[in-house]
Amino acid sequence: MRIDILTLFPGMFRGPFDESIIKRAGERALLEIHIHNIRDYSQDKHHVVDDYPYGGGAGMVLKPEPVYEALQAVKRAGCPSGEATASPPVVLMTPQGQRFCQSMAQELAGHPWMIVLCGHYEGVDERIRERLVTHEVSIGDYVLTGGELPAMVVVEAVARLLPGVMGSPASGEEESFAGGLLEYPQYTRPAEFLGWQVPEVLLSGHHGEVQRWRRQQALLRTARRRPDLYVQAEVTPQERAWVQSHLEDAQA
Repeated sequence: MRIDILTLFPGMFRGPFDESIIKRAGERALLEIHIHNIRDYSQDKHHVVDDYPYGGGAGMVLKPEPVYEALQAVKRAGCPSGEATASPPVVLMTPQGQRFCQSMAQELAGHPWMIVLCGHYEGVDERIRERLVTHEVSIGDYVLTGGELPAMVVVEAVARLLPGVMGSPASGEEESFAGGLLEYPQYTRPAEFLGWQVPEVLLSGHHGEVQRWRRQQALLRTARRRPDLYVQAEVTPQERAWVQSHLEDAQA
């Protein structure tokens, strides 16, 4: 997969993308990341990329010209024909966007190429958003200085879903949100630590019972911590009754 990131602060990406699975994915040619400085596409001799908003108000707005030129140049560079005719998803990082979630990460991971535009100041000129952006994405209901940190979150969430990036294909299938539920509790050796025991079922070697326990624990954990997810999950009447009984036991 190819990911192009348009930003005013390219240096912010050097550390995070030089470590962990992002680095390994690049070394294995599973992921190709290109960072572009929007200022390089400004026609102003001082590389000005922002201006005051029409109508007044606080803050500055990213000008349309440098963002447009950057997008066109990136599309030409990534298109085999050398023309800006390619149509990869263009993801604008903005607090006004749709809340980022696992299903959105899965959708973006299905594309061979995407462009991420890091918003800044009071945002980007609305004409860019209306005509060139395909996805507006927020990582939460709060405001950051710019879109760089949110872009890192999106890239990591997408990259780890690419075939071959994770050590085991099952890792992505069983973790939180993959099936609409939070992940079940995890344990490792030793079986006893400071008198704290690993649940006996996990030591039994009975695969069916282990899977049943994990399913129940995922349901119960989701119901307790994220009831908004639980109400949307596919749950059998028997499972719902089991979860309800355990919720009531905890409240007793």
